[in-house]
Amino acid sequence: MKQYNEIKAKYPDACLLFRVGDFYETFGEDAIRASKILGIILTKRGNGSESETALAGFPHHSLNTYLPKLVKAGLRVAICDQLEDPKMTKTIVKRGVTELVTPGVAMNDEVLQAKSNNFLASVYFGKKTLGIAFLDVSTGEFLAAQGNEEYLDKLIQNFQPAELLVPKQQKKQFQDVFGEEYNVFYLEDWLYKEDYALERLTTHFQTNSLKGFGVDDLVEGVIASGAILYYLSETQHNKLQHISSIQRIAEEAYVWMDRFTIRNLELYHSYNPNAVTLLDIIDKTLSPMGARLLKRWLALPLKDIQKIRERHEVVSYLKSNQEIMQQIQYQIKQISDLERLISKVATGRIAPREVMYLKESLDAIVPVKTIALASPQEAVRVLGDTLHSCDVLREKIATTLNPDAPVSITKGNAIAPGVHEELDRLRNIAFSGKEFLEQIEKRESERTGITSLKISFNNVFGYYIEVRNTHKDKVPEDWIRKQTLVNAERYITEELKEYESTILGAEEKIHQIESQLFEQLVNWIGTYIKQVQMNAHLIAQLDCLVAFAQLALDHHYVCPELDDSFDLDIKNGRHPVIEKQLPVGVPYIANDVYLDRDSQQIIMITGPNMSGKSAILRQTALIVLLAQIGSFVPAESVRMGVVDKIFTRVGASDNISMGESTFMVEMNETASILNNMSERSLVLLDEIGRGTSTYDGISIAWAIAEYLHENPARAKTLFATHYHELNEMTEVLPRIRNYNVSVKELKDNVLFLRKLVEGGSAHSFGIHVAKMAGMPQTVIQKAQKMLKKMEKGHSSEVLNGIKSAQDEMQLSFFNLDDPLLEEIKTDIEQLDINTLTPVEALMKLNELKRMLNRK
Repeated sequence: MKQYNEIKAKYPDACLLFRVGDFYETFGEDAIRASKILGIILTKRGNGSESETALAGFPHHSLNTYLPKLVKAGLRVAICDQLEDPKMTKTIVKRGVTELVTPGVAMNDEVLQAKSNNFLASVYFGKKTLGIAFLDVSTGEFLAAQGNEEYLDKLIQNFQPAELLVPKQQKKQFQDVFGEEYNVFYLEDWLYKEDYALERLTTHFQTNSLKGFGVDDLVEGVIASGAILYYLSETQHNKLQHISSIQRIAEEAYVWMDRFTIRNLELYHSYNPNAVTLLDIIDKTLSPMGARLLKRWLALPLKDIQKIRERHEVVSYLKSNQEIMQQIQYQIKQISDLERLISKVATGRIAPREVMYLKESLDAIVPVKTIALASPQEAVRVLGDTLHSCDVLREKIATTLNPDAPVSITKGNAIAPGVHEELDRLRNIAFSGKEFLEQIEKRESERTGITSLKISFNNVFGYYIEVRNTHKDKVPEDWIRKQTLVNAERYITEELKEYESTILGAEEKIHQIESQLFEQLVNWIGTYIKQVQMNAHLIAQLDCLVAFAQLALDHHYVCPELDDSFDLDIKNGRHPVIEKQLPVGVPYIANDVYLDRDSQQIIMITGPNMSGKSAILRQTALIVLLAQIGSFVPAESVRMGVVDKIFTRVGASDNISMGESTFMVEMNETASILNNMSERSLVLLDEIGRGTSTYDGISIAWAIAEYLHENPARAKTLFATHYHELNEMTEVLPRIRNYNVSVKELKDNVLFLRKLVEGGSAHSFGIHVAKMAGMPQTVIQKAQKMLKKMEKGHSSEVLNGIKSAQDEMQLSFFNLDDPLLEEIKTDIEQLDINTLTPVEALMKLNELKRMLNRK
């Protein structure tokens, strides 16, 4: 226990698995936690004494069953092994931590998910910007970036790290900005220093600087990256040959989506249980590498029109040449997780069978290379040219290992015959034993006349001869009696003892030689890490593009036409997720959407609840997104200029834990949109202002729509609203157009046609929707009475207020007693010039100018 306490003191925040004989034991608080997570029995050691402590353990061979459960529960697990053979010491066995497994550095297949990366992230708050780094130790991917709080928040949402590293001093800062939902580990502050990080990274990559990786200017990003490498050494991860480069996440190369948009569009994660995400629909990949890359592409859509077109061209070629596509698909299915297999080679954690998987995967790449090289499509041909056939590597594995290599080197028979002469000789001794024993049995039986004697083996005596009592008087003198049973006697002979020591010695030597040869093979395979990683990356890209082609064929997607304009012209667009959820035989009602910066910048969509306003907003964003990741899109045709930012404000979500109401959340999200939009942005606003009173809501929605219209960026906008009063905006703002999602009124009900048509909608049919939801009849009747009353008294009150404000502006401007002059004077006096942005100042001037023009 003294030894345990000394080791535990070095890892106070980890659950210590302490090897005792054939068991891993946990003590104290660790035991209480482990027993709950693993469902194992909790007992006590030293019951009733002062040293009484909780105890829970499991057999050492079950480590791979129990370890993943502890890590998935968010625990850091220190594995403490016996460092010497207990037989070789008379004192307490030396023990030490051989590995510290945490959620972010897990290499165990049971912890990892094949289709997702397992990122460890590190965050550093600089004076002006924040740095972040992501590392997946299971694949070797290492990424760095820096930017403001909002950008880092978006990246963390995208990459979903399993564990985050943060300086202790910045704990409160981190929690204030990013919340407390993440699995965070706090490191000492001295690690987060530029010189230390530079030295750590350049030493690891064996370079003089980081210029070759294109990250040398990311000071905060580099500091965050250095802390990650330190953490790996602290968790006993020292074999990191597979982490061969660090990449920059180039903010300017990808479409900007804030975390609200990522959440609202449900791209690959949903807060609603059982919800189907976009990724669920479009993921037709066949390899784990492809599935992980597709997720990355979806998180980071391209802005470079040339790169997008290249992807579209490959998808188009594959879609038109289905036979070639099917051949490629067949080969990709034969390829295992190359990235993780080669990482296991680098870390020395690979099993013989996994090396055979590696070889079979590389075998499957050869036909892909041949097919790609013969392609008339240039991008496919270049890919084929870049793939490595790895002939020498495949040949070496094939000649060194048995085709049916075991799951563990300790199981034996991993090395093929003919590789090592001594190994073959020892195997001959060990495995020809049956015939040898049969010969002894036959010879001794004939010599003694004991026909029923038999030779057997047990762990106590080793090999022995068993003679039934009826024949014991025939036993020769040179046999040594070892055990008396009820009906028989057991004997040993010098010959059997000699044979036994030869056999056991041969088995031990076989294991030793096999382990040595396998280790040499793994080290040699390590020289091919970069080639295999390159192959994995290229196959992942091809897998994604083949998946897009399959998606287009399965769901009738078309190739979008990208140009340099600012337009978005969608003909008969469909929502990729909703159309796949409809019952069989129910058609999806497709819709056209046209937006530009000159004539139809803002579409104001009115229509009842449940009519499909939100679906039209979301499908527009998803069609743009799919187009810019290189996929075909669900529509009859799409012509569009590249979008650089997608903003959505869809649905209400309280953030009660942070003390923010639905309305506050809505205003925060909308403010973020208005402050960050650009001329190539796509803005989708749903029900703005509904979180407050009707009059407030209409006023805010009107002001926001006017701001979007007057802002020099002229961002393309879809604005869904319940406030039919906003339809009046088309009279004063020329680039706003009214559309509604049509419905057909029946006698006592309403039929949703889900078709977007030009013109405003008269009312919202809220009571009809309540009726459809099964609201009691009395409530429905009361609501209808109240509605009629309110429509009589207040139906046009808000609109009259807005119109009267406009009428006031049209009074005689030249009259010095003009109320308009008074209003303008008050307006200007209330302006705070110190906080006014240039855009807001221009808009204010524009507003005054419009008043004068009306005059």
